[in-house]
Amino acid sequence: MHVHLVFVTKYRKAVFTGPILEELRQIFSDVCTDFEATLVEFDGERDHVHLLVHYPPKVAVSRLVNSLKGVSSRLLRAKNYPSIRAALWGGSLWSPSYFAASCGGAPITVLRQYIEQQKTPD
Repeated sequence: MHVHLVFVTKYRKAVFTGPILEELRQIFSDVCTDFEATLVEFDGERDHVHLLVHYPPKVAVSRLVNSLKGVSSRLLRAKNYPSIRAALWGGSLWSPSYFAASCGGAPITVLRQYIEQQKTPD
């Protein structure tokens, strides 16, 4: 099964740079592996990210999302990036909500192309 996920930063703050997004890609990939899932595509802009994940039916999307957001928030905040530290106070990187859409009928190539077209910051 495939799911398209979108996570938005807390207060929609523009905190991501190209290197931070690359680090997020690796974090998300590692978390997906822990769930026997695969990060098929990833990209983002300064205030949100898009993920296309292939996951087994036994995995609850809500558990996967909680882990993706929790682990990435904890690891990025531990690095003390200036853009994140200056814009986000407290313990949250992500908005508590998220978008998830099942991708059963859409061709994966179309979804990949949409995610690749995000305006990735330098």
